[in-house]
Amino acid sequence: MSPVTFLNRQALYLRPDPARVIVRPFRPATEPKDLKPNEKTRANHIVDRVLSLDAESAVQQLKDVLHNFDGRHRNLLAGFDARATEMEEAFTDHAAFTPVQRQLIGAYFLHEYSFESSALFNPSIVVHPDQSLAPAGGLRFILSLRAVGEGHVSSLTFRAGTISRDGSVAIDPTARLASMPRLNAPIPPFSDEPVEFAFNAGEDISERVIFPMTSFQSNGIEDARFVRFEDEGKHTYYATYTAYDGRGIRSELLETDDFVSFRMRALRGSAARNKGMALFPRKIGGRYAMIGRQDNENLYLIYSDDLLTWEGGEPILKPEWPWEFVQIGNCGSPIELDEGWLLFTHGVGPVRRYAIGAALLDKHDPTRVLARSREPLVYPDPSQREGYVPNVVYTCGAIRHGARIVLPYAVSDTFSNFATIKIAALLEAMEPA
Repeated sequence: MSPVTFLNRQALYLRPDPARVIVRPFRPATEPKDLKPNEKTRANHIVDRVLSLDAESAVQQLKDVLHNFDGRHRNLLAGFDARATEMEEAFTDHAAFTPVQRQLIGAYFLHEYSFESSALFNPSIVVHPDQSLAPAGGLRFILSLRAVGEGHVSSLTFRAGTISRDGSVAIDPTARLASMPRLNAPIPPFSDEPVEFAFNAGEDISERVIFPMTSFQSNGIEDARFVRFEDEGKHTYYATYTAYDGRGIRSELLETDDFVSFRMRALRGSAARNKGMALFPRKIGGRYAMIGRQDNENLYLIYSDDLLTWEGGEPILKPEWPWEFVQIGNCGSPIELDEGWLLFTHGVGPVRRYAIGAALLDKHDPTRVLARSREPLVYPDPSQREGYVPNVVYTCGAIRHGARIVLPYAVSDTFSNFATIKIAALLEAMEPA
């Protein structure tokens, strides 16, 4: 993928798996606007048909549903009950239900969704909060990935793995099942209130899927850039990501301490209107700092006093080399080195070919660019350029381990791969600004 001799690609590929499914609410097609008083909706018709079954037939039908789907999901009966509760409006014209009828009705208003059937890409990597099983001289990590299924709907999924002393990367086995979290409270349409949710702590992290939950996210949670943020000795994991509703976007923030309980909030301000914001792993001069792109071409340094409001910004990097003449963007949060802040970037060149480069920023004043890669570190070559979106390599975040950088990256918006880079060789190869 690259002529850079100090970049070592790992023989490790994460590809989309259509067999991994979640259960989502099924909502019947929109009812006609001229529905007459007392006229039943389509949902009512479905409920009527279920209630027309005699008791024995209803029991047998529920058994058949469980036989077909029980091995594919956890706690199906509880899921059927929960969905029936959400459908109370469709039950208002009916008498009381038996438990079997209620569970069966819930099943009729659910469907399976293969959340990563099309793509598994744009990874981001952070140190795992639990290092008890880390190899000697190595560490454990959590990898986030953007998963895309039918209708180009994006969700967030995870993997765990290890980096050994010599830089070799391994991914833990992926769980067969997948599940969505429990909401702490219902979400009103187009609400700006924080959204809190949690997974079952006993589930493997690869089971956890953050699927679009709000009106603003209805078509996707895209390109999460995770960072392990340190403030006064405490570590919190943040991720900036793009919420997409099929028409417009907005930048949002995901927060967690343990990857079990999460909170989502919207970012505000003129500097938060574009994609691809990446948070520094600590405050700079007592303020939160972010790298973002406000004008679709250049990268800016932006500050905030409260983490949520981002105004203004100062341009620090502009397209300079032919492989980035169309635009540049960040590839995740800056990584702190003794020499400065290492920022991976992406550039877009002829025929909208994406490539990955790097820049070094001053540690105390990140508006000062100390060095920059003249040539890309990673770019699509003819053997790995085909996919959902051809001619693209992209990452949402790398991690430092000792003298190396571990760089997960996506190929053609389809699957993900890993490379390691020796820091000293990378800095030596960069051109002083």
